[in-house]
Amino acid sequence: MNPADILDAPARPLWLTTLADLALLLVGFFVFLQASQVDPGTLAASFRAGFGVKPVPAEMPVAAAEVRFTAGSAAITDASTALAWARSVARDPRTRLVVQGQAEGGGDVEAATGSAAILAADRARAVAALLVRTGAVAPGRIQISTGRGHTRALLTIGFDGGRQ
Repeated sequence: MNPADILDAPARPLWLTTLADLALLLVGFFVFLQASQVDPGTLAASFRAGFGVKPVPAEMPVAAAEVRFTAGSAAITDASTALAWARSVARDPRTRLVVQGQAEGGGDVEAATGSAAILAADRARAVAALLVRTGAVAPGRIQISTGRGHTRALLTIGFDGGRQ
């Protein structure tokens, strides 16, 4: 082939080269995904983390109940309503119960440490232990968290299982 023939070849539009590069990158990405066999949930979480998106909770709360406490105390006085509620809503094995202990701060603190967070954790633990001890909910289906705001433990139920 003569070098002059190469120079006389008709020019192709620049966008065609860019489109071909993009198509090859896309094919390479899908080949990489297939070859690595990444769990789709893990892949989505890594994409969210890469873009700085906060993780979404696994379950959406659909119902709630509460256990009230006196200020500065984690002793349960009456949880019969919450226990009956937990038994009824936890029948579906696809659900998860979140027990969030709360404390107001100020005078609503744990006596030995003066900490509202420790009091909130004590309240959540006391309610979770009562739920397990009475057989209302299995221990593997309970999640414990803490928060601020009230002298209570808030129980929420959400669907954690797959779609039907």
